[in-house]
Amino acid sequence: MTQIYLKGNSLTLVGEPPKEGDRAPEFRAVGQELQPLSLSDIKEEVVVLLSVPSLDTPVCDLEGRRFNNEAKELGASVKVVVISMDLPFAQKRWCGANGIENILVVSDYKEREFGEKYGVLIKEIGLLARAVFVLDKDRVVRYSELVSEITNEPDYNRALENIKKLINQGG
Repeated sequence: MTQIYLKGNSLTLVGEPPKEGDRAPEFRAVGQELQPLSLSDIKEEVVVLLSVPSLDTPVCDLEGRRFNNEAKELGASVKVVVISMDLPFAQKRWCGANGIENILVVSDYKEREFGEKYGVLIKEIGLLARAVFVLDKDRVVRYSELVSEITNEPDYNRALENIKKLINQGG
């Protein structure tokens, strides 16, 4: 099992995150209108999966807003998906309060399938760890980052470099 930290305290992840070169696992989540959403429902050539503990925390809020702004510049061939355990109602409220229009925000609260299949479900607290997965058009993981201290932000520059590289290669 992989270890991560919350303010220096060790936490355990359930499962192992997919590595670069692995096929991204299919998963089911729940949209803000309680509709089901699967990875296979996303048709854009490049998919960015952002796993966050809760949008009601400062770092997750900052990360979500940052990727919402970046997504506008990345173009129509990229879909950025933020996944948390927050209830869809709370996610919808957060999106409305922050003018979130360029990313898709979904919840893993119901089946915890994303958290388990992507190895980011935190055993002790039932939330998702902070991680970034960039998938190509064949849904192969081309970049992944598991943030070891979940109060830290991901490496935005490295994630964006890898996203742009895939865009330039045509997905």
